Amino acid sequence: MSERVIFQKKAMPVEVEAGKTYYWCACGLSARQPFCDGSHGSTDILPVAYKAEATGKAFFCGCKHSKNGPLCDGSHKEL
Repeated sequence: MSERVIFQKKAMPVEVEAGKTYYWCACGLSARQPFCDGSHGSTDILPVAYKAEATGKAFFCGCKHSKNGPLCDGSHKEL
């Protein structure tokens, strides 16, 4: 499988900590959305590392089709 599964058609706000690395689920199969839990093992889609530059809220992509890596760019509005 190489097709991304749409988890939800909206951003997923998450409090992040500066300097910490988070692994965003790019396949849409993780039970720990928006982060990876290893469910991509049956796919050729790998998680994407995101290093927080500042402490605060980050808006992760829930549809898995963002052209802005792990962060929402509004692509869900076109699905």
